[in-house]
Amino acid sequence: MSYVVKDLSEINIGLMGLGIVGVGVARRLLSDKSQISSKTGRGLNLARVMVRDINKPRDIQISPDIITAEPEDIISDPSIDIIVEVIGGIDPAKSLIVKALTQGKHVVTANKEVVAKYGPELHRVAMDNHVNLLYEASVCGAIPVLSVLTNPLLSNTFRNVRGIINGTSNYILTDMAYNNAHFDIALKEAQSLGYAESDPTNDVDSFDAVYKLSILASLAFRCRVSPDDVYREGIRELKSQDFQYARELGYAIKCLAVADRKGDAVQARVYPALIPIDNMIAKVDGVYNAVEVSGDLCGQVLLHGLGAGREPTASAVLGDVIQIASQMSKDGLRSQFDYIENTYNVIPIDDLETRYYIRLVVTDTAGVLAQIAKILGSKGISIASVLQKDTFPEEQKAELVITTHPAYEASVQKALSEVNELDVVSDISNIIRIEG
Repeated sequence: MSYVVKDLSEINIGLMGLGIVGVGVARRLLSDKSQISSKTGRGLNLARVMVRDINKPRDIQISPDIITAEPEDIISDPSIDIIVEVIGGIDPAKSLIVKALTQGKHVVTANKEVVAKYGPELHRVAMDNHVNLLYEASVCGAIPVLSVLTNPLLSNTFRNVRGIINGTSNYILTDMAYNNAHFDIALKEAQSLGYAESDPTNDVDSFDAVYKLSILASLAFRCRVSPDDVYREGIRELKSQDFQYARELGYAIKCLAVADRKGDAVQARVYPALIPIDNMIAKVDGVYNAVEVSGDLCGQVLLHGLGAGREPTASAVLGDVIQIASQMSKDGLRSQFDYIENTYNVIPIDDLETRYYIRLVVTDTAGVLAQIAKILGSKGISIASVLQKDTFPEEQKAELVITTHPAYEASVQKALSEVNELDVVSDISNIIRIEG
């Protein structure tokens, strides 16, 4: 497939959005124009910038002549070659991307939600109009994980992809682990430092990670993995004692995104997990991200770096821009969603087989563990270890922490439903999966 482009010595860029990432992209295009141009063989010119409010003060100097509040000023401008979308969210971003592609504009986006939900549709529009659609910045900021999956490791058949792919939740969990901070306190600190939004739902309830895992799994397994196919749990239910007991047992707690391919089926999930402390992913702290892929040729490959923020995300956006600019005179169509005809079965969370950490509050009397063990055993669940803590001596209650050998999710949930009915059990405080 080929397409015709203008013979330009300078390529014009239209930027949609001038928030944190947009400012980073604009600043680099304006301040390092000659350096960026040297990597493409052409000049890259920031020709137009679309904002919601023209009069809003910003920490960047941009000529008012190129600023507009009208998307059509960019989309319908025949001189614009590449459009960078960093608005975020579904509306109006998705419709603007479709219009831009239909108008024959190459598009670079950092919009994980749009890509996760509508990637195949956008791929088809891009292909039909002979333009590029790239989105490296939609997953893990400066970590070039999408490029790695679709270029140097493309010859592999991947069995597994997993990682820590949300910097906000990882910062909060790191604070809780090392500083014994309560979740609410750790969240407020993350917000004060600019790592968490005023409404942190997307991050702490794992929606953000679900979108990213959807994209990663789709590219790794060459099939459509919708966000609706990904099981999700957030981090709000974690308590400081969970981190204490995890350390005693030899684990760290991370919000882990995991996708496995088993034959013609895929299982994908995002949730807090206990990871052995000697595992490399367990050592990823703060706002850093890491993605580990397992391929039949490459074995395990771990990518680590800054996963969010102005500069890391701008780095990925501009990398895509430079790539398109370098290929504009060639037959170089690119969109990673070329697997869209492939479909796999989805393995439900009930069929997950893994180990479990279970924290309960029980009456501090003899025979309690035996009653719990009997119920677990009836469902084929074997106990691996037990910790007992005299947490509430004045109430004659204790915390019991049980870890299991591998068991099925459905069996564990059924067993705990029965355990919860025991008179000696006051509360099942937390259930966390253990990932090797």
